[in-house]
Amino acid sequence: MKNFAITGVAGYIAPRHLQAIKDTGNQLVAAVDPNDSVGILDKYFPDVSFFTEFERFDRHLEKLRREISQEKVDYVAICSPNNLHDAHIRLALRIGAHAICEKPLVLNPWNLDALQELEQETSARVFTVLQLRVHPALLELKQKLSKGKSNHKHEVVLSYITSRGLWYYFSWKGMIEKSGGIATNIGIHFFDFLMWLFGDVQSSVLHIKDSKRMSGFMELKNANVKWFLSTDRNDLPEETSQKGISTFRSITVDGEEIQFSEGFTDLHTRVYEETLKGNGFGIDDARPSIILVQKLRSANTINDIDNIHPYALKHK
Repeated sequence: MKNFAITGVAGYIAPRHLQAIKDTGNQLVAAVDPNDSVGILDKYFPDVSFFTEFERFDRHLEKLRREISQEKVDYVAICSPNNLHDAHIRLALRIGAHAICEKPLVLNPWNLDALQELEQETSARVFTVLQLRVHPALLELKQKLSKGKSNHKHEVVLSYITSRGLWYYFSWKGMIEKSGGIATNIGIHFFDFLMWLFGDVQSSVLHIKDSKRMSGFMELKNANVKWFLSTDRNDLPEETSQKGISTFRSITVDGEEIQFSEGFTDLHTRVYEETLKGNGFGIDDARPSIILVQKLRSANTINDIDNIHPYALKHK
């Protein structure tokens, strides 16, 4: 049994990490969040040491490291705002613990180099959550693609609309300097799995970029991809919104729909299982998608509508 600590335990994604820690038979010994609305801990680890001040959390973990303690931390799960990820990863490495960090691992690719140097200095590892790589339907697709040989590039259309209320734009998630913007905050794991399936980016253009949506076209080694990301419920397909469903995920490959809307609830547990077995996703796995979203964040849109995603047309 391994000992875990967690940052950002009051946040949206933390319950999936708490569930994964419990499902894998491990224990949580320390948690931190400036927000004290953390009653969720009673469901999973009611006896965990909880802190609202990061400095006291840091001191507690250091104390456990120096003492002969059964609660010395082996892993730190990082669920804090995106701009704090690399700082919290450095804390984990400094106390000799591995980090399991939510996506995006960092906001900018140059931050990865410093973390890799720290890995070498400390012998601790940095892992991230690229949950779509363990989704059964997408693993099946990858296997199918690896068997098939084609002289032409696949035609891919990715649509992801996850409606958010006004609160989203007033929280850290709506602040590009903290979240990295839509491509980084909600799109990065989709970009990761597209490159995992079809290879590196050869060219990329941006058609739409505003506070609620981004859309563009990219040419990968083995695919041409039209993509659309949105947090605006008005972008939901009519049949989806009529059913009262607030999220729409779709990917078509050569006109064939890949069904992967289901099966998201236990993906973090699968990532944890693989990480604890030594098969986790590390810095080199995360790097290509972080490079891409950083470039998208600074890119200008083009007026040309060649290869534009159909959902983006109404916003041109």
